[in-house]
Amino acid sequence: MIKAWFLRLLMCIAALWFCISDSVKLRGVEVDIPEQQKDPVLEERAAAFDGWAATDSLGRTLPMGGETRSRRDDRFVGLFYWTWHVGQAAWTQTVTNVNEVVTNDPSAAHDLDNPAWGVIGQPHHWNEPLYGYYDTDDRWVLRRHAELLAAAGVDVIIFDNTNGTMTWKDSYDVLFEVFAEARKDGVKTPQIAFLLPFGPGENTTAQLHMLYEDIYKEGKYSDLWFYWKGKPLIMAYPDGLLDSEDPVDREIWSFFTFRPGIAPYNVSSDALRMNEDTLWKQATHRNRYWSWLSVYPQVINTNPDGTPEQMAVSVAQNWSAERGLTAMNGENIFGRTYTSKGYDTSENALLKGANFAEQAGRALEVDPEFVFITGWNEWVAGRFEEWMGVTNAFPDEYNDEFSRDIEPSKGQLKDVYYYQMVDFIRRYKGMNASVPDTQKTTVESLSDWDSVSKTYDSYANNIFDRDDVGYGQIRYTDGSGRNDIVSAKAASDAGNLYFLVNCKETLSPQTDENWMRLLISVPGAENTWEGYSHIVNRMNPESGRASVERSAGGWDWVPSGDAEIVCEGGSLWVKIPKSALGITDNSFTVDFKWTDNTLAQGDIMDFYTCGDTAPTGRFNYRYTFADPADAK
Repeated sequence: MIKAWFLRLLMCIAALWFCISDSVKLRGVEVDIPEQQKDPVLEERAAAFDGWAATDSLGRTLPMGGETRSRRDDRFVGLFYWTWHVGQAAWTQTVTNVNEVVTNDPSAAHDLDNPAWGVIGQPHHWNEPLYGYYDTDDRWVLRRHAELLAAAGVDVIIFDNTNGTMTWKDSYDVLFEVFAEARKDGVKTPQIAFLLPFGPGENTTAQLHMLYEDIYKEGKYSDLWFYWKGKPLIMAYPDGLLDSEDPVDREIWSFFTFRPGIAPYNVSSDALRMNEDTLWKQATHRNRYWSWLSVYPQVINTNPDGTPEQMAVSVAQNWSAERGLTAMNGENIFGRTYTSKGYDTSENALLKGANFAEQAGRALEVDPEFVFITGWNEWVAGRFEEWMGVTNAFPDEYNDEFSRDIEPSKGQLKDVYYYQMVDFIRRYKGMNASVPDTQKTTVESLSDWDSVSKTYDSYANNIFDRDDVGYGQIRYTDGSGRNDIVSAKAASDAGNLYFLVNCKETLSPQTDENWMRLLISVPGAENTWEGYSHIVNRMNPESGRASVERSAGGWDWVPSGDAEIVCEGGSLWVKIPKSALGITDNSFTVDFKWTDNTLAQGDIMDFYTCGDTAPTGRFNYRYTFADPADAK
């Protein structure tokens, strides 16, 4: 009893000392920190994601509002993001795809001299990104990142500045511009923050000065900054600022909330505090660290009162039980299929993400204020003759199994890890249930849609052309953007469903290929293509009639009826008999999606790369009609 009481007393004294000594050691100076403003339009758009449904390639559906805890505003998700591709891409003359190399020749894994490899030290891609071997000043790609991360509910992307003094200004300048433009179009993009070197020193101090002088002191894109505990967050060691008489050092100290990054994967901030030389030092500047990566069960980084502040969740870790930190192509690595109970060997294990799921489960159990996910788009690793005991070593990324990116790829992983991340974020932050439609509406003219209050928003100005050079001097172009979808509506009466889509400008001719299609998912359908049971207008309309087809299994469509179709300026609406969709109940739910100039070959990944879709990717709008008579 005495020992427990004494321990609690020491913890209280330590917490009090953290607070007091922070103000005693270095007072800093008064600096002008812009207030964080919330745009009501962006907040409203973000809330709408609670009504977006999706089914991944394994048939797993996302939880919807009402299936999780209620939405919380005091939980936050950060995602590790790499801006360095603009620099590395410029000097990489030939792209090497590691997954292709070791799939074609498994013996190449530890063969330094295999001719399939690139130059030692040169970046090697673990596989090809969905958007090609892009660099990070490609505005077309950055806009798509903005929309995907907004839809996922990511609060902040944290840039990797952990090497030397490289801040990748050429990249972040373009990203700031693209994100700012996206916000004008209603995209609630993530905020931004930086992770600096994993330790104090000249490089860290130099980066602090560069970033502060270039961005924060000037208030550049201040609406994009991520705030934590009242100030802009930076994951950096402020040691080089201590005891300085330089007024800029004192400004920097006063300006940020510092959360230094922990390099080891199995060490917590509490453990680091205990190893400090003096209580004075630990209290003034390193009393709270954050993890970027941690092996299961992940460490918990706490507030001074002992409550969980932050922890990491990752897809895979370059770690083994035998060696600890090691290269991704070593033995018994904690890859995507790894769990604390052994590797998942079930069918489609690589797509199920057991490692990610186990780490996400622990985060849901601990429920910290902030979760840092690794990662989005690292994609490359250098190749070394030897690293951490591994020959022909790839330290951070290797192939499909031993890699930790979530961004969709052209390989077998496609977009499954993206939706697994969305699933976790929804369960962690919570969602609010959507209100069903209870008013039957018959639409006979465009003006009748004015009485339908609910609007499903899409983003304008995202169909601009692509023209950029990526890794290996590969030029990427795209001009498939045609009809810019900005909103949609849905309604129903006793016998019909009605769907409206609005575009920014007058619609292109109805004779265009792959023109303005509507995909519908009716629950309980016998056959589907990627979760969709019906497609409307797959064939160009004739005489005011559009085809309605149902899936006979996959991308094999058979007629199930037809629909009236009306075009007026930039608006198009269809009237579909419920019988053509197999709907017989008075109360029902359907998911729907509008597309234009995509799905030429029936490849769902075209949703990300061609034309326009509303909403983005595999997401769908959900329309639910609750007949008041059924509630009686």
